[in-house]
Amino acid sequence: MTPDYGWLSILPPVIAIVLSLRTRQVHLSLFAGIWVGATVLADFNPVAGLVGSVQQITEVVSDPSNTPTLLFTLVIGAMILLMQRSGGVTGFAEWMVARGWVRGPKSAQLISTLLGVSIFIESNITCLVTGTVSRPLYDRVGLSRAKLAYICDSTSAPICVLIPINAWGAMLLSLLAAEGIEDPLSVLIAAIPFNFYAWLALATVVFIAVSGRDYGPMRAAEEAARQGRGSTASSEGLDDEIPAEGRKARNLLVPVLVLVAIVPFALRATGDGDWTQGSGSTAVLWAVTGAVVVAMIMYRIQGLFGVTEMVEIAIKGFQQLLPIAVILGLALAIGAIVKALGTGPWVASVVAPLLTPATVAPLVFLTGCVIAFSTGSSWGTFAILMPLAVPLAVEGGAFLPLVIGAVMGGGIFGDHCSPISDSTVVSSMSAGCDHIEHVTTQIPYALVGGIGATLLYFVVGMAV
Repeated sequence: MTPDYGWLSILPPVIAIVLSLRTRQVHLSLFAGIWVGATVLADFNPVAGLVGSVQQITEVVSDPSNTPTLLFTLVIGAMILLMQRSGGVTGFAEWMVARGWVRGPKSAQLISTLLGVSIFIESNITCLVTGTVSRPLYDRVGLSRAKLAYICDSTSAPICVLIPINAWGAMLLSLLAAEGIEDPLSVLIAAIPFNFYAWLALATVVFIAVSGRDYGPMRAAEEAARQGRGSTASSEGLDDEIPAEGRKARNLLVPVLVLVAIVPFALRATGDGDWTQGSGSTAVLWAVTGAVVVAMIMYRIQGLFGVTEMVEIAIKGFQQLLPIAVILGLALAIGAIVKALGTGPWVASVVAPLLTPATVAPLVFLTGCVIAFSTGSSWGTFAILMPLAVPLAVEGGAFLPLVIGAVMGGGIFGDHCSPISDSTVVSSMSAGCDHIEHVTTQIPYALVGGIGATLLYFVVGMAV
């Protein structure tokens, strides 16, 4: 049984998040959170906590379930740089503009939104494809990388949970079945309309794209982009493109299409024939590696590069995304620390006495927001809250689909905007946006959806 550390269990994520936002030194801030958590676990011995921090990071990096995600972060750096050096990125942008598909900021945002909602197999793949394909379009029409990172993030987890014919759906179905629900599939389908946060997040993206209205830090980011001062710190160097003679859109499109095509087969292979049970992280790594191999073969046939030159470009791509891989590794380590401290169960236990049939849904949603924001894990939030929320709904007379929708929505909120969420990190990476800039520009939009969802859960909770 996990010891009860009470309010101390919330310190590591709070310290990491607050320091990240205040200092913008995300690596040191995450390590500080890990150290504080390890110190608590070591009976408040700071030296033992430091040793424990290093051990925790080592375990996370060597964990077979985490290694594919970390490697994927590096390999995608090779893929992006190869596509750029081949002239594929510039060629794709020119191809889209020549056909009149991108006339300005509005059409560019709508295209990236359409890309995001059409790829619902795996959330990180959604972020990756949307960011990689849309980045040259945003640069061409003067949109900020922060705006692209926001759209990548807002169309990843929200769409994956709303169209759950993927690993997300399999995970939720298994949780519902574990609570004794006889027909978990029909209950999950009935809960989808009540996942208010996911719907509002997508609606906000469309509204922002169509209206052209921005507020908060995003407005400043957009003004900076229009003046050519946009931040691309998280991918510094990746945009030093050396276009080859005869820019071709296919030098970007073919590797991206190969990447998307491999994922279902990789999920099926890693799931022993059932693609809904496959490993998303492993599938993504296989897909990106396959895309890099195909890109290298294409560029060699075209005579753009020699083998040695492509290997050098790939290694440079690894190096340039190493800081992002470090952030992701530290985020996974702090996630392991808060799990050991029991942060999620403690937050849930604090809120449990306040639940009544009318308030179950809104309070479950808010609890999920806190847990997911603190842990950076929507799936972890589902696993913590579902065993609490389903019995409360059944025994207290609350409307079950509404409560399950609240569990999903709360988890998605944290996955969407927590600085230590893998989806947030991958969105920053794929858009070429500074990670903390992505977090600070996105949070105001996420809060609009969060506040709206909370009000809807109160209103609908009292009506049903």
